[in-house]
Amino acid sequence: MSLSHAEPGIAAPLTLLDTRVRMETPEGIDLILRPAGLLSRSLAFGIDLMIRGVLLGALFFLFGTLGDFGTGLFMLMLFVMTWGYMVLFEVLHQGRTPGKQIMGLRVIHNDGTPIGWSGSVLRNLLRFVDMLPFGYGVGALTCLQHPLFKRLGDLAAGTLVIYRDLPPQRLPLAEAAALPPPFPLLLEEQRTIQAFAERQGTLSTARARELAGILAQPLQLSASPDPHHPVQQLNGIARGLAGIP
Repeated sequence: MSLSHAEPGIAAPLTLLDTRVRMETPEGIDLILRPAGLLSRSLAFGIDLMIRGVLLGALFFLFGTLGDFGTGLFMLMLFVMTWGYMVLFEVLHQGRTPGKQIMGLRVIHNDGTPIGWSGSVLRNLLRFVDMLPFGYGVGALTCLQHPLFKRLGDLAAGTLVIYRDLPPQRLPLAEAAALPPPFPLLLEEQRTIQAFAERQGTLSTARARELAGILAQPLQLSASPDPHHPVQQLNGIARGLAGIP
């Protein structure tokens, strides 16, 4: 799904199968963001609602033993949980409430910066409008109509709910004694050796030896009657390039 609308601070959308937008930061760095849709946002809100319900239920029974004073405390906590829960978590926990944390979401400003107090307060105060006439009817309709899945609170506060993409985990390098390269290597050559060492676990012994033989020639690795020797040399050079002893 490609987008035909761009928010301030967000560059032209990418033409990809799923909804993504490219945003340029003030430092000139391009970020690829995935706006969160209605379903994932609804599930996150439902989780937060259940957490607040459990906490308020526990506080109700706890303060109920304190008479009128306990009733006053409960009403104060009800106000804090209703209006402060979302704001405190979003500002103090990098845009993530517990529900958003579980669903892999976070809230940011349109320019990619972390959400602040004013933005969080505004977007959450306008929930009472998004809840009209019932069951988040206005918010759901606005979210479905907007190309970046924004509800009214997001439009007013200039915020965006996105998926929190985790950086890809690199595969561990094959075990070997670290070795220096025979001569200075280009970046692409270094990447090729690193990729070979990372893929050791997915290659058969014969295939690893075949690839190592191909790489050994331009690298001028020392010859050896042991067919596994080039493999160990390449693994050692990969660990040396990565700074792993």
